[in-house]
Amino acid sequence: MAERKKVLLRLDPAVHDAIARWAADELRSTNAQIEFLLRRALADGGRSPREAGDLPKRGRPPKQPPAS
Repeated sequence: MAERKKVLLRLDPAVHDAIARWAADELRSTNAQIEFLLRRALADGGRSPREAGDLPKRGRPPKQPPAS
C-alpha cells in the first residue's frame, strides 16, 4: 500500500468539535471521519479517483487461533 499523505488542515474549532463528536458516535478517529466524509463527497460529486484504495479497516484484527 502506498504511504498515506500527511496534510495540515485548519478548521473552525466548532466544526472540528462537531466532527470529533460524530466520529466518536461512529467509533472512528477524527482523522478517519474526515477522510470518510471527503470520500463520500467525492463519490457524490462523481469524482472518486479509480486508483484510491479502500478505507483502512477499523478496530482490532481478528484473533488468530493458536498454532498447533
